[in-house]
Amino acid sequence: MTTRRNLLSLGLMGAAFALAPLSAANAQVRAIGKIRVDTSRIAQQGWGENAERIRIAMERQLAAALGPLYQRGAGTTLHVTVKGVWLTMYAGGSGGSKPKGGGGSSDNFDSDITVLGPRGEVLQTFPVLSVIDPSSGGAWYLPDVDQRRVVALIENNVAWIKRYLGA
Repeated sequence: MTTRRNLLSLGLMGAAFALAPLSAANAQVRAIGKIRVDTSRIAQQGWGENAERIRIAMERQLAAALGPLYQRGAGTTLHVTVKGVWLTMYAGGSGGSKPKGGGGSSDNFDSDITVLGPRGEVLQTFPVLSVIDPSSGGAWYLPDVDQRRVVALIENNVAWIKRYLGA
């Protein structure tokens, strides 16, 4: 007989099973000794000198976010390749939720993450795609809106990296 208690226990077991591969993959990473962010691809895409600003901001955010997992001098390197940054047209709102309701426009930040061991061996690799509303950067009418939107994208991407590393 199916009861709510049985369904709940099955749901909890399913959730634990779904998280098990993530935990097993993270077990390899004990500490991150170096953080490297490569923004050369977005520099070629037209981000120019802003690519360097993104690199610096992301390295700082990662160092702060990883907390005790980041131990300078440890043997592993966190290598982040920023593949793309896209800011959608934004004029004060993203509109409705239906495909033709005026919505669906989001800012995106695409990166590939690789954790390298002391001898350069790949310990872990995963893609991270951050998709957030353009309003995440705050007031659209202020002159620095695009910079704040990029910062919001970096913060979101770093939060996902931290989660995948188990920090």
